Amino acid sequence: MHPSVVQNAQFALETRNLEKRFKKKRNEYSHALKSVSLSVERGEVVGILGPNGSGKSTLVRVLSTLTLPDAGEVEIFGMDAVKHPREVQRYINRVSVEASFFKKLSSMENLIFGAKLYGVSDRESRPRIRTILESIGFDFARVNEPMEHLSRGMQQKIALARALLTSPMLMLLDEPTTGLDPRSKKDVQALIRSIRADHESSILLCTHDMGEAEELCDRIGILLNGELIALDTADGLKRRYQQDGQLPSLEEVFMLATGTTLEEAEFAGDDDKDAKDKENAKEPVAA
Repeated sequence: MHPSVVQNAQFALETRNLEKRFKKKRNEYSHALKSVSLSVERGEVVGILGPNGSGKSTLVRVLSTLTLPDAGEVEIFGMDAVKHPREVQRYINRVSVEASFFKKLSSMENLIFGAKLYGVSDRESRPRIRTILESIGFDFARVNEPMEHLSRGMQQKIALARALLTSPMLMLLDEPTTGLDPRSKKDVQALIRSIRADHESSILLCTHDMGEAEELCDRIGILLNGELIALDTADGLKRRYQQDGQLPSLEEVFMLATGTTLEEAEFAGDDDKDAKDKENAKEPVAA
């Protein structure tokens, strides 16, 4: 793929009528994504707000080429992500709450290995690793401990550090602050702001934290049961759902748009979450 395609692309990410289904029982399928169309402009932070089981993680896996869609189109910097997955992977990095590591190895060993996969040598990566870890509040004295000895929050910081080592043009963040203590959460949110400012990255942030979405994102989409119900700025969403001249809060916007609260949707979504979470073991369903 010629570099000019990437340089001239208007959008960092664009999907059109994206569909993904998983088999639940014989001749019965669960729709994880239903005709999802969205875009992320270069340098933009777009949030996808939804409860567990809404399809956020499936969306990130499809965008990062880990899962094939059943229908629709995905373009990353103008490249077809289904036809050219290896080219696309050079420009993206995914951070998931379920990030995979070699748990017997140390944080440093995992990060050096991750950097090598992107062609970054030990000599280059070691000072960068220290700088990045210190910037996100990771206790560098523990960098040589096995990953299995670290808390979930500390492992999440290592996942973010691994993504930053490669200076990605597009970051796909799937619940990056879930499981973090309040201080670590603020550290990570500050880091997300600096990623865009310092690295000129485009970011898709999936979260169920409304405050986080409103604080960090240029635009916010509401995803429920695999459907993108709305996508606009926080102010735009509030204006769209205002009643009697009063602007609602983002929590009230979610309720007006979906007919339920985020907490109620979280509870209802748990019933269908298991089927969507088995995507590693599922083959794509024919469209």
